[in-house]
Amino acid sequence: MGQIAAELLTPEAGRLVLDQTGLEGAFDFDLDFVPAAAQGVASADAVTLTTALQEQLGLRLEPQRGPVEMLVIDSVEKPTPN
Repeated sequence: MGQIAAELLTPEAGRLVLDQTGLEGAFDFDLDFVPAAAQGVASADAVTLTTALQEQLGLRLEPQRGPVEMLVIDSVEKPTPN
């Protein structure tokens, strides 16, 4: 489930998605939804990611606030020739 969160859900949701399901192991499933980029041109009855997760897999995304690791770069310099 962690791999699904990282590879599918995070880019599609536009924010970090963490796996808190507690599910382990491999799963084989199909998830039918319209990607966010195509929702403007899709039909009115198109299924969004959030709806597909809830209805097809029994999972839901819950927005939460929490700490996020960040890399801060204070300065950048061109390398000097050796």
